Amino acid sequence: MSRLIDELKKLPGVGTKSAQRFAFHLLRSSDEDAAALADAVRELKASLRLCSICNNVTDVDPCAYCSSPVRNQRLICVVEEPTSIASVERTRGYMGVYHVLHGTLSPLHGVGPDQLRSANLLARVERGGVDEVILATSPTLEGEATASWLATALRNLTQRSEALQGKTVKITRIATGVPAGSDIEYADEVTMSRAMEGRREL
Repeated sequence: MSRLIDELKKLPGVGTKSAQRFAFHLLRSSDEDAAALADAVRELKASLRLCSICNNVTDVDPCAYCSSPVRNQRLICVVEEPTSIASVERTRGYMGVYHVLHGTLSPLHGVGPDQLRSANLLARVERGGVDEVILATSPTLEGEATASWLATALRNLTQRSEALQGKTVKITRIATGVPAGSDIEYADEVTMSRAMEGRREL
């Protein structure tokens, strides 16, 4: 029981009390229900992986967005988590591709640039096949810091890349249609549409 509680506490938003409730619920549940949960976790880990191009969660590599012939591969929207992609897709107006960082800069939690999945984004831009990078991190302190750091890294990269000599990569930030201090994952269609339409160059 202690081992299960310790493992459950590793889930985001789950403290000791919640972990204890989950553990006792599993103890009271049928063998079939417990086995179904265990099988679902095993299947998730066995079947899903990160896209080698954009880091989105996928069961095929490259993912459906990166391999789509109808999406603009020269337009990249950078988001914090895979769940943020659904918010952008609900606008039905964005037809570019994505890049998922899997987090934001957070010095207090030991998350620096090296912990973000940004290397393959910088490599994509350095190869010269990108016209615009939209920084769609959440308008939180961490999200703004991440966008600022990425904008600087991308500008520095374009200045020294041989493949980009004489070319410019537009770097934009989504507008404040998304309320400051909120998470982009919970933005509705109208708010997200305004944010995408009002993005600005950094």
